[in-house]
Formats: sequence, C-alpha cells, structure tokens
Amino acid sequence: MSAPPVRPRRRGLGIRQREALWGFVFVAPWLVGFLAFTVGPMLFSLYASFTNYDITSRADWVGLRNYQTLVGEDPRFWKSLGNTAYYTVFSVPLGIAVGLLIASLLNQDVPGQRVFRTVFFLPKILTGVAVLLLWLWVFNPEVGLVNNGLRAVGVPENSLPLWFQDPAWSKPALVIMSMWSAAGGFLFYLAALRGVPKDLYESAQLDGANSWRQFLTITIPMISPVIFFKVITGLTAALQYWEGALVVSEGGKGGPVDSTLFYGLYMWETAFTEFRMGKASAMAWVLLVITLVITAVQLQLSKRWVYYEGETK
Repeated sequence: MSAPPVRPRRRGLGIRQREALWGFVFVAPWLVGFLAFTVGPMLFSLYASFTNYDITSRADWVGLRNYQTLVGEDPRFWKSLGNTAYYTVFSVPLGIAVGLLIASLLNQDVPGQRVFRTVFFLPKILTGVAVLLLWLWVFNPEVGLVNNGLRAVGVPENSLPLWFQDPAWSKPALVIMSMWSAAGGFLFYLAALRGVPKDLYESAQLDGANSWRQFLTITIPMISPVIFFKVITGLTAALQYWEGALVVSEGGKGGPVDSTLFYGLYMWETAFTEFRMGKASAMAWVLLVITLVITAVQLQLSKRWVYYEGETK
C-alpha cells in the first residue's frame, strides 16, 4: 500500500511582512489624501498652466502662451515680483535678528523669565485679520500710534509718513508688521541657545574673549542649523506673502500704485477675481521654480557657514 502524497505546507506571512502590511493599512488614509488633495491638484495645475482655463468653459490647450504673456507682456507680473523681492530681502533677515535678540534676552537667568516668555509668545497666538486691522490703526497717519509717537519726539507734521497711503512707505510698513510674527518665533532660537555647552563660554572667558566675541564665535556657529532652518522657512513664507497686503491695501488691489501688489496677491486676484485659472496656474509654477532655485542656492551656501556638531570640515 503506497503512502499518501505529501502536500506542501502553506506558509503564512512572516512577522516583518505582517508589520509592513499593517503599516500600509494605517498610512493608507494619509496616502489617499495626499494623492487626492496634493498630488492631484498639482498635476491639474500643471496641465491648466498650458491652457486658457477659466472655470466656466472648457480648457483649450495654448502651450506656453501663459508663460510668454507673463514674462513679455505683463508689467504687473514684474512689479509683483519686485515687491515680493523687496519684502523678502528685508523681512527675513530682520525677522531672524529680532527672534534671535529676543531669545538671547530670554535666555538670561533673571527672575520672571516664564512670564516674559509667555508674553513674547502671544504674537504666535494673536494672528489673523483682527491683528491686521489693529496694525491699520497703528499706522493711521492721523490718529495712529506710530505717527503720534513721532509727533511726540518733534517730527514736523509735513514730514510724517502716510504709510499705507504712500507708495514709498507702504512696503516698509508691511516689513515692520512682519516683526510681529517674527517675535513669536523666538522659541526655536531659545531651544538652540539652551543646548549650547556652558564650558565653551567658560573656556572663551579664560582666553579673554568678550561677550560679543563669544556670540560671534560660539553662539552663532552652534545654533547655525536653527538659523538655517529659519532662513529656508522664512524665505518660503515671504515669497508666498499676500494676506496682509489684501487687508491693508484699498480694495485689496495692492495699492497705492501697485506698491503692495505682491506676487501671491496678484496670483489670487488673477485666479479668483478675473477667473483666469490658466494664467494663475502658470504663475504658481513660476513661483515654485523660483522657490526651488533659491532653496538650492541656500543649500549650497550653507556648506560654508552651517556647523553641525560632530562633523569635521
């Protein structure tokens, strides 16, 4: 009598395979949302940038016409880029300097530091249109807090700036306004400062280095990764800035004389006021390319000044 045939044993999933499967199950909702609400709209925006899509009619393919119109036939495109560049060049360095200054002050061992840290963190909580409207009052030429202060120190009435009513002062006012949110970013610098070893300062003091020398040769290099992080995020945010200009400019049109027409505001106006989605999509992709180029340049330059603990150069 012959023996029954031996059936091959069915092997189930191993521990690693089961863990990987459950990992994909748990990440699936995010992955679906990412594909549906991020990648999908980006691909549609890229396609729309080559069409004359205006929501109400069928999108007709026009090739590079939208990009050619922006670069060669639209002076407001270059005006908005110039305004955005001005805001970025001044607001990002000043924001980093203000945040680092506040963090350095709050890093001192004096009584009441918890209260001061809470007070300086409030700008991160108090945001939105209400704060922008408050700034409108602060910069009001007639009754605003700033001009009243200038009157108090003897500035002649005919020399007082008109701020948002004057093309020469509108962008500086917005740069000053940006310091409100920059002050709330001190926590990054404070955390970095708390991580700098104390013995480095003690050694520098023994070598005769004063406080300013210690700040330049110890503090800045040791917290340079955080500064670099704030540079990248600050540049990205500044290039996309437009909400403040929408609220403070008359009618939200970037006035006076397009002095507050930032790139993001012009793109928003093109898309949701003129319904020229094709052109607005082209503007979005131009901004993406500009941001990527600036970020790539910063990454290259960071090799010269950003110090990571443990690495050798």
